[in-house]
Amino acid sequence: KLDKMWERWAENKLDLPCAKLMKYESEVNNGGHSQYFFNVANCGDLAAEVETVLTMLPEPLRENLKKGYEAFTSQEDIADDENEDLFEECDDVFYEHEQLIIDIEHTLGPPQRLIRNHRKGI
Repeated sequence: KLDKMWERWAENKLDLPCAKLMKYESEVNNGGHSQYFFNVANCGDLAAEVETVLTMLPEPLRENLKKGYEAFTSQEDIADDENEDLFEECDDVFYEHEQLIIDIEHTLGPPQRLIRNHRKGI
């Protein structure tokens, strides 16, 4: 069953309550907010994805994501680095408060922890 779950996760077919939150956390940890916005915008509906994540985030993370999203969507070309300094500020706020996201994921139950540990190679 776990192999099938990982397969569905890799295909983005696993619909868990915190999948979008986990994607946000993973992308920011991997390459920052600029990577998160760029990757989601190129593979899906960024507005819907951000809206879902915003409903799950506590302050100050919610306002931080809004600020980054507004800056990203105001760019004429999403590949531009014109907001690099702002995204780095967003990254700093995220890292300072990341434990809040981890706590949310843990309250959502074992499937999220299994996926989180699998992604970290645990």
